[in-house]
Amino acid sequence: MTYTLITANRNYSSWSLRPWVLMKALGIAFEDRLEPFTKPDNYDLFRAFSPTGQVPVLVDGEHRIADSLAIALHLAERHDGVWPTNEAARVFAQGATCEMHGGFGHLRNDCTMNVGVRVKPKPMSEGLQRNVARLGEIFEAGLAQFGGPWLAGALFTAADAFYAPVAFRIRTYGLDVGAGQAWVNRILAHPAMQQWEAEALAEDWREVSHEAELAAAGVITADYRTG
Repeated sequence: MTYTLITANRNYSSWSLRPWVLMKALGIAFEDRLEPFTKPDNYDLFRAFSPTGQVPVLVDGEHRIADSLAIALHLAERHDGVWPTNEAARVFAQGATCEMHGGFGHLRNDCTMNVGVRVKPKPMSEGLQRNVARLGEIFEAGLAQFGGPWLAGALFTAADAFYAPVAFRIRTYGLDVGAGQAWVNRILAHPAMQQWEAEALAEDWREVSHEAELAAAGVITADYRTG
């Protein structure tokens, strides 16, 4: 079985990171294909390989799965480890994963993903404050109920993968997630996340709209990108 996973820029593409880090962490082999954001609207370019004009896309034979949650569900039917085996942990992991996939709009809008920088954020909106508080609740609940070190217990699952981009955002903007910071520190130290970060810092792409979103989010206090 040979997969190809198509993703975009390491520095910006939070949705790409989800299946990438999941497959890396679970040891699911894949061909790694990167299609960078080159302009504010990449729809026409990405339509050449993605039915939605977006990334990520998993190519599995005749199948092209163009959504991070759909990719996780596709992999779960073929590989162990995507979801916990314990029922309570599985219910938690699936709920948390779906909540991240469909929610946290204020976090996405106000704290754009940019792996290589640190930002003093503008004053948080009420919506963003609620999102950050909810993140802390999820992290703390998972660690307390299932014993850690990962969100649903001893093993890395899709829940960890779907919140992995949030860990970068928490670090970039200095967001306070309380005791949930223990999970943030752990996932940032994961070898797959370290690889993603190293590749992000080496990228020489600077996409105008993503950089504009960053400038609107607050004041850049450090930029570690070397590309």
